[in-house]
Amino acid sequence: MVSANKTILIVDDEPNIHYSFKKIFPQDYTILSAHDGQTGIEKMQQEKPDVIVMDVKMPGMGGLEALTKMKEIDARIPVIMMTAFGTLNTAITAMKNGAFDYMLKPFDVEKMRSVIRKALHNSEQMRRNVSLSTKKESEESGDLIVGSSEAMQEVYKLIGQVASQDVTILIRGESGTGKELVARAIYQHSRRADQPFLEINCAAIPQSLLESELFGHEKGAFTGAVNRHIGKFEQVDGGTLFLDEIGEMPVSTQAKILRVIQQGEFSRVGGKETIKTNVRLIAATNVNIEDAIKTGNFREDLYYRLNVITIQLPPLRDRKHDLIQLVNYFIRKYNEETGKNIQGLTQEAHKKIKEYNWPGNVRELENCIRRSIVLAKGGYIAIEEIELDSSVEDRNVPSVEEDEIALDRIISKIMTGKSNLKLWPTVEKILIAKALQKTGNNQVQAAKLLGIHRNTLRNRIDRYDLDV
Repeated sequence: MVSANKTILIVDDEPNIHYSFKKIFPQDYTILSAHDGQTGIEKMQQEKPDVIVMDVKMPGMGGLEALTKMKEIDARIPVIMMTAFGTLNTAITAMKNGAFDYMLKPFDVEKMRSVIRKALHNSEQMRRNVSLSTKKESEESGDLIVGSSEAMQEVYKLIGQVASQDVTILIRGESGTGKELVARAIYQHSRRADQPFLEINCAAIPQSLLESELFGHEKGAFTGAVNRHIGKFEQVDGGTLFLDEIGEMPVSTQAKILRVIQQGEFSRVGGKETIKTNVRLIAATNVNIEDAIKTGNFREDLYYRLNVITIQLPPLRDRKHDLIQLVNYFIRKYNEETGKNIQGLTQEAHKKIKEYNWPGNVRELENCIRRSIVLAKGGYIAIEEIELDSSVEDRNVPSVEEDEIALDRIISKIMTGKSNLKLWPTVEKILIAKALQKTGNNQVQAAKLLGIHRNTLRNRIDRYDLDV
């Protein structure tokens, strides 16, 4: 999600391009204009835009020269290059030199919207400050890692110790514990804080595309590869790459990651050229990697390479001491967002919050408080304004024997021969649908709940055409 009031600088010598951008973007984006590379550089220094969209060919200073100078001034500002069909190779060169992406003219409006949204999100990730709650919260702007428990104090110490050391970091913890915030805090306190930071969620990209996304591909490498594509390792050279959910990465891709860590080099998919890269790697996972190694789903040699420094984030149920501190932080945060003035929780609501186990961890708590503030009618959040998806089930969990009896009734009904339902597909589809519903369509959590691999779950979702 990108905050409003973002600034986009358009650098192009065609007046109709500037007119188009002012028409296709909502009013909460500020559109700045420059008509050549030199003016674009001056506007960049004066206005500090969140993202730049620039043409390759312009009179005077062209886009490629301007891109090089812009990256010297501030490598963290994403620059999207635009090019005509005849200058595709030039645009690829721009990607090698640090462009965030490139678009062909005339560009598709929806695709441009999507690329700019990604660039704005990336810009915000790099620039939005992540602070530790060891300082006064009132003095901080941006995101805060909250907690004064002993477990969180150990996390803070480790962040401080490893941030400036250019070593690979593995962040472990359940979904929703704040692994992405820790990765950004490490980046912002590192020696590469003035260089780009890119995040790839290995669980969110189909296996067939992940390797191309990371390493790029050559033209004709596979069906649909109509042009050369520059991957993230090449694009973020000199910066930091955060591989979230690395435990979901295919074993074949893991081998190439190992080569990058060991030798600082890789090849594009379908290519023979060896490409050197200097990237700091931060990885995160909620998967039990030791179990994944035993089942052959994770390479043991890659695990030891990643495991130079491990930061283990505790689940919220193991640091209940931090619960009210987190609640108060989220109340302040969403008071500001909604314009409300919620003072806190009623005693009954406080008790309900404390008794719940928070399987979704800090992310679930944040969503709960945000929803409660929207629903709140008074100055304090009441018990009926706190919606916990599993609160009833948690208090009335049936025994294993009761579960087996209920399931036996369903199976017996299907197997009478009077039902048109097929036993296994019916049960499997219902279980998967319920698991997705229970976890708010979080496929990683749903797979864990079902005791299957994420890839298996994804295949079943496609097979049964489930709505996610």
